[in-house]
Amino acid sequence: MPDFDMGQYGAYVWPAWGISAVVLAALTVRCAMAARRWKAELKRLETNEE
Repeated sequence: MPDFDMGQYGAYVWPAWGISAVVLAALTVRCAMAARRWKAELKRLETNEE
């Protein structure tokens, strides 16, 4: 079983992990939203060409 006790550094390590996880999740959501917008824009441009 892994030992998650960080001793005296736990007050710094765990918040750093938490902040990193939140930032990575936000970046993932932002990329997914941008991809949807780009897809919609591409579809709009493709339909206007004809």
